[in-house]
Amino acid sequence: MRLTHLGHACFLVETQAARLLIDPGVLSAFEGVRELDAVLVTHEHADHVDIDRLGPLLAANPRAALVVDADTAPAVATLPMGAVAARPGDRLSFGGSTVDVLGGLHAAVYGPVPGCTNNAYLVDHGAFLHPGDSWVRPEVPVDILAVPIDGPWLKLADAIDYVRDIAPRVAVPMHEGETTDPGKYGGMLAGLSPEGVVQRLAPGEATSFDG
Repeated sequence: MRLTHLGHACFLVETQAARLLIDPGVLSAFEGVRELDAVLVTHEHADHVDIDRLGPLLAANPRAALVVDADTAPAVATLPMGAVAARPGDRLSFGGSTVDVLGGLHAAVYGPVPGCTNNAYLVDHGAFLHPGDSWVRPEVPVDILAVPIDGPWLKLADAIDYVRDIAPRVAVPMHEGETTDPGKYGGMLAGLSPEGVVQRLAPGEATSFDG
């Protein structure tokens, strides 16, 4: 598998069978990505889906399926390409790769304030997990985990516990687009997680992970 971190929560995920783009939001640089099999959106917040740039992205990738959560579906209903409104429990196939939809709700910002729907995407039975804005715990081992490190709905201790609980081979920090010092947060995550697990990706550069 190859991963390219395109800013904030956006990743290009290249398996042996498919090219998937997850969470093309306003804080991410994804315009030049081509030959996609699917574009997957975890939830409706603008830092995870840029509605204005989504249409041109899909027009440049005509074979790509658009997969969104239930709350995002109305916002993309006018796009000529159409969209699949996926829900937790669904299993999707793109080329020879599978994506299991997990989760259900965005992590709480404060107390009982209601959140929006949030899909987590598990690629190829645990090869990669993108949780969106949630702390979803899958029932299968995870090899590579994308870990949010900043946002109004989390504290860094939650991210550290998440890495320790999931116990992936590799944990990749994300959701850092609004902090002024992502290196500090990523460094603290690395320092308080099992040694050698946390790996920060250079922005825009593909990184290969061998199993």
